[in-house]
Amino acid sequence: MIPAAKSAFVGRLLLADTLRRMRSRFEAVRVAGLADARARLAEGPLLVVSNHSAWWDPLVALLVSAHLLGADGYALMDAKNLRKLPFFKGIGAFGVDLDDPADGARALRYAAKLLRERGRLVWVFPQGEERPITQRPLGFRPGSAEIGRLARRAVVLPVGIRYEHGNTERPRLYVSVGPPVPPGGDAETQRFAQEQAVLRELERIDQALVARDEEGFETVLSGSRSRLFAALQRALAWFSGLR
Repeated sequence: MIPAAKSAFVGRLLLADTLRRMRSRFEAVRVAGLADARARLAEGPLLVVSNHSAWWDPLVALLVSAHLLGADGYALMDAKNLRKLPFFKGIGAFGVDLDDPADGARALRYAAKLLRERGRLVWVFPQGEERPITQRPLGFRPGSAEIGRLARRAVVLPVGIRYEHGNTERPRLYVSVGPPVPPGGDAETQRFAQEQAVLRELERIDQALVARDEEGFETVLSGSRSRLFAALQRALAWFSGLR
């Protein structure tokens, strides 16, 4: 297992880069369920479980944890990826060898130990790797359920993440934070409950998009365009007007 090595400097640097990247690549970032998540975090630690469909997902976790919730955030990563991207340790990532059960057990105990303090958050992608957003079932591994069993003080929050191309040049990012997953039952019962809870948040996003009614979602980040691109747009509009 690779432990986290949090650094305030690395955290500020990577968060600033994440905000810059998202403003340049997304039309908007829209989130639902923030108020309840903030209230839960004020009361105790949070275990967040979400789907994993894109390269952007770890940065989404950083955005929500650090920028929107102000949590002392950590995230479980595949050790292979963490070795390639070691700077993620500086923002709280810790690595697990997904093919080594003993290493997995150490990582689960490590995560549970982190979740003893109020204001702490551990983010887990139970699918273990990027999967198509349309895949059903999601295929959650049991690790996050075991963390929830060990970390009895932690509230388990499901999160759905979706990237949507619509009538804008750049995609929009949707994040839906749901109500806590009820505790209880064995690891398989909890694994199933967590997966179903995340599916409900993905369906919530789907329904908002189909109905074109995004009430409940707030824009937390708006895209920015380069001055050159904006100038070109104005010039093209002016020439088109002349014609």
